[in-house]
Amino acid sequence: MLLLVLTSFKEFETASAGLTKAVVSTNARSWRLAKQDSSALLPVNKYGQLHVSGRYLKSQRGQTISLRGQSLGWSTYWPKYWNANVVNWLTDDFKVDVIRASMGVEGPQGYLNDQNEQLSNVKTVVDAAIAKGTYVIIDWHCEAFHQDEAVAFFKMMAMQYGKYPNVLYEILNEPNNTQSWPQVKSYAQAVIAGIRQYDTSNIIIVGCPYWDQKIRYVADAPITGYSNIMYTVHFYAATHGQWLRDDCAYAISKNIPIFVTESNGTEASGSGHIDYKQWEAWFDFLESNRISWVNWSVSDKPGELCSILQPGSPSNGKWASADLTETGNFIRNKLRSYHTQ
Repeated sequence: MLLLVLTSFKEFETASAGLTKAVVSTNARSWRLAKQDSSALLPVNKYGQLHVSGRYLKSQRGQTISLRGQSLGWSTYWPKYWNANVVNWLTDDFKVDVIRASMGVEGPQGYLNDQNEQLSNVKTVVDAAIAKGTYVIIDWHCEAFHQDEAVAFFKMMAMQYGKYPNVLYEILNEPNNTQSWPQVKSYAQAVIAGIRQYDTSNIIIVGCPYWDQKIRYVADAPITGYSNIMYTVHFYAATHGQWLRDDCAYAISKNIPIFVTESNGTEASGSGHIDYKQWEAWFDFLESNRISWVNWSVSDKPGELCSILQPGSPSNGKWASADLTETGNFIRNKLRSYHTQ
């Protein structure tokens, strides 16, 4: 797989040849940023090596930015969508800046029981994102810590992909209501230390208790000693309304950098009903505060409102409107509305 990654990177470099470029250094690393041609609109060409300054996500040139994107569904249930064609389609048609690779950790097909299969899924998506010029979040998608396994996994990812500015690490999807912030913080510090042995610069995203609701706990006692750390909040607009936005505002007032790595307009179950009023209120809040966000999910589960695909939709992207669910069509239009070129 390493040969495949290097080949993809070489192809990326070749595709960028002939463009006018500027070399900018951030955190002792540099990345060539395209300044002309349509490839300059691809997310990584446009923003380069990301970093955190205060509560803001910044581009390589120091611009305050927010990324907007789409999460793949669990790799254990919807691996058919974990391929380069889908990565390319989401980038070109949905106009995403970032794709979240939600690797299932537990269960018979999860990473703990079928490491080879899940590594293959993750590497396929990350390699495709690097080749395309899209950001990608490597997500340890579970609630329980599995700390030793997580440290080993993220070390592996950092060794292989740490030199690419495309990569972000989400080190625990959703700590639950049995895990305290001190426990989550201790786990995070162990995983961060492992990543930073091999990747000193790429963004690391840390969750918080109560399925990424208790951002106030983070605000009152954030992780120290490391740079380029962000914290996630997850919302489902029909369940999580103004009270959670107020908690986010509290964290913002304390200079906490937030990245919403999972969201939708439905209830927290992923179904129930869609609350467009609250969903739009969330978009207004995120955009006005320059908070990055990702929608959930590329899946075709029958009857699930947050799945963006109708059952049996093609596994290679190229989805027509009829292939998309109500939320799928809505989020595609929303994402495209931020890109007028």
